[in-house]
Amino acid sequence: MKNVYIISDAHLGSWAIPHGRMQERRLVRFLDGIKEKAAAVYLLGDMFDFWHEWKYTVPKGYTRFLGKISELTDAGVEVHYFTGNHDLWMYGYLEEECGVILHRKPLTVDIYGKVFFMAHGDGLGDPDKKFKFLRRMFHNRVCQRLFASLHPRWAMWFGMTWAKHSRLKHADGKEAPFMGEDREHLVGFAKQYMKTHPDIDYYIFGHRHIELDMMLSRKARLMIIGDWIWQFTYVVFDGEHILLEEYVEGESQL
Repeated sequence: MKNVYIISDAHLGSWAIPHGRMQERRLVRFLDGIKEKAAAVYLLGDMFDFWHEWKYTVPKGYTRFLGKISELTDAGVEVHYFTGNHDLWMYGYLEEECGVILHRKPLTVDIYGKVFFMAHGDGLGDPDKKFKFLRRMFHNRVCQRLFASLHPRWAMWFGMTWAKHSRLKHADGKEAPFMGEDREHLVGFAKQYMKTHPDIDYYIFGHRHIELDMMLSRKARLMIIGDWIWQFTYVVFDGEHILLEEYVEGESQL
């Protein structure tokens, strides 16, 4: 039985991350290290800091990462990609060229007899009106068409600048630490959701850039899986045990 791996929030290409090339190479080395052991890899969104596809154009760069994803899918490893709030403008390129399975909404899936609820996490339980407005605008088809009508030179500059500003709003470019069980929106969402979905064993989220592993009940467990900017964390499930691990080169057993 092969493992299932879950990672999130690399924000590749970010203008706010000074070690971007090292970061991408570390991610690729991780994926290379699991290719023989993986049945599936779930990428829970915001793997790119900003991604937008035009009909004949995609953002430049990311060749190491995209090549490794393609290698995994060519070898029969399922690679699932969840759109986040930085990379939701995907229109077929990763599916057609890299073989990924794209998810635009949360996914409930049975893996080795356990029921997983997985999502990037944006928009789940968050009452912030400004964020809700931006999210609706980003997902609006008319707004998407208008943005796509811009020349990629200017559109990508705008998107990358917006993404950089979003990152630098936080101290040292890092998200706020754990705010307590009652103030974490994803915890609140999962607690409400489990009332009507008692079959779910694991809730797995990205988005918050924190590491959190907690039991919601005797059955349900929640994990927020950190990021691949500073923490280099991932979830691994072997069919019996599920662990939240940190990738340390030369030490991790993957």
